[in-house]
Order: sequence, then structure tokens, then C-alpha cells
Amino acid sequence: MAQPALHTKLSFYAYRVSTILKSFKTLYTLPQEKIDAFLNSYNIFDHDWASEEELKRDMGPDYYNQVQKKLVDYYSVLNHLCAVGSVEKMYIPPIMDMSKGVIANQTLFEKQMAADLNVKAGGAILDIGCGRGRIASHIASVTGAHVTGMNIDGNQLDAARRFAASKGLSEQTHFQQGDLNKLPLPFADSSLDGVYQVQVFSYSKDLEQLFADIYRVLKPGGRVACLDWFRLDKYDPKNPEHADLMRRIKPLIGAIGTPAIEDFTRAMEKAGFKVIINKNASINGLQAPLIEKADSLFTWAARLIKGCVRCKILPRHFQKLFDRLTLDGQAFVEADRKGLVTTCHYIVAQK
Repeated sequence: MAQPALHTKLSFYAYRVSTILKSFKTLYTLPQEKIDAFLNSYNIFDHDWASEEELKRDMGPDYYNQVQKKLVDYYSVLNHLCAVGSVEKMYIPPIMDMSKGVIANQTLFEKQMAADLNVKAGGAILDIGCGRGRIASHIASVTGAHVTGMNIDGNQLDAARRFAASKGLSEQTHFQQGDLNKLPLPFADSSLDGVYQVQVFSYSKDLEQLFADIYRVLKPGGRVACLDWFRLDKYDPKNPEHADLMRRIKPLIGAIGTPAIEDFTRAMEKAGFKVIINKNASINGLQAPLIEKADSLFTWAARLIKGCVRCKILPRHFQKLFDRLTLDGQAFVEADRKGLVTTCHYIVAQK
């Protein structure tokens, strides 16, 4: 039994090294306009869907097109920065096992979510906001179902297709361009067995309309699973410390909306869903230990890169990118430990 386990580990390490090198090369050769667009994209996280008039005032009547463009600019660089560290899937998971790191806990959570969706082999699942398709490929391999990934960024979809092909999952996955705010979703009534999303719905302008349409496309008995970012009851927007932490965290995790848990459950129930799981999925309700692990790795990398830039081994933009990435990791840790916000609350509802 030792040899297969060793082979699996070696394959994983070979994959990680290959991914890091590819992302490193992409970052090294980024044109200046891409660098500027990435750094300028962060200002969308100063806004909230709850203050739509402010968005219109700052970005004009076509503000939503501007938001879409900035999100593409943001993720087109962020996914490579994250791949250099341990957050290739671009989310910090709930802590399912205290003895394991970010990647292993992502795997454990995704297996649990696949079980909770309860979709059999040959069924149809939708991943909304699939990014580079890493979760979609894993869910497809675990369930035996066909997984469709939807995202607004064509470059990430291309990466998702290549990854699925490398895992022999091209026939079991499909990736298409789509926007969760442009409803109805491009799927027929009662055509899907399951829907899930991982830390995506802060981009939804109208949760009630979105969950109503998810209800439409699910078959009777079908389930929707959401792991997402929420403000918690202890958060007080009138508290200057809380407001400052929120201001610093939103760009770090890429959140526009700041929904409460009841915003999701209310919208689900109004659509007709029955909520069957509603809990913080992390041991002791905290993500801070994993956030700190990820942040320390990126902070260490940023220091190394700073030295390489100073010695003219790397171009100056490397330091700008990693400094921006690691700017507010400790704010996230502090808010998590104080119970102000979380990105690991987990809700599953059934039609």
C-alpha cells in the first residue's frame, strides 16, 4: 500500500511545482497595462450592492459593465498569485481537520459538499462562479456526475478546460461563459440535480431573484449548496474598528456584497426551498489557523520577492503585486477571531 500512496504524493508535488512555475512565468511576463488594471480593480471592493446609487455616481450609468471588467482584471492576475501559494482554488476552506493544511481541508470540504448534494453518477450539477474549474473537476470525479462550470472570465474557463482534460474529465465537465446577475440562467426548467457555489454570491445583486431561478432549474428533490462570506451578528457597522476591518477584508477576499446569513435563508425559503443545513462548517467556527498559514506563506514569499527585486533578479512589479495581495491578511484573522465575519458558513437547501 505504501507505493501507491508515495506515487500519489509525488504526482501531487509534481503538479504543484508545475503550476507554480507556470503562474510564476505568467506573472513575470505581465504587461504593464495588466498590472495597472489589476491594481486599479481593487476599488470596486470599496462599494456594496446595498449602495447602488453610489456605484452609479462613481462609475456612471453603465456601472455594472465596469464592475464586470474590473472583476476580470482582478481575477486574471489573482488566480496566478494564489497558485504560487497554497490557495490555488482561491478560497480558504472550513477547518475539517485541525492536523491538515489548506489544500487537504479544501479536499475534505468538497467531498462533504458532494455528499450533501446527493447527486448520483450520471446526474447534472452546476458550479456557479467556477473560476479555473479545480473544484468542478474534483466534484465530477467524486460524484461521477456531469458538472457544468459557469464564469464571466473566458481565460479562467480556458484554464478549467485544460485542467479537466489533464485529469481525463473532459467528457464529464463543461465550462461556459455566464453571469449570475443576468437571469434567467441559461438552463432549462428542472434540468439540474444539484447546484453549488463557493464564496461567489457576494457578487449577486439580488439574492431573491437568483435563488428563485436556481429553484427553477433544479429538479424536484434537487439541492443547492453554498459556502460563502457573511457578516455576523457581532459586526456593528457603527463601530469604527469593525468598519475598518470590513473595509480592509473585502478587497482581500474579493467581496462586493456583505450579506447576513438570514439574507440567504430568507431568499431560499421565499423561492420555495427547504433549508436542511445551516451551520459554520469549520471546527470551533474559526478559519483563523488556516488563514494564518496561507498568509504566512504569502508574506514569506513577498519578503523573498522584495529581496530579489532589490537585487534586480525579478522585475519591480512582482513586489507591487505581492504587497497588494498580502496587505490585510491579519485584518481577516482578527475579524474571524472576534466573530465579526466568516467565509465558512455553509447552507444547503432542497427543492
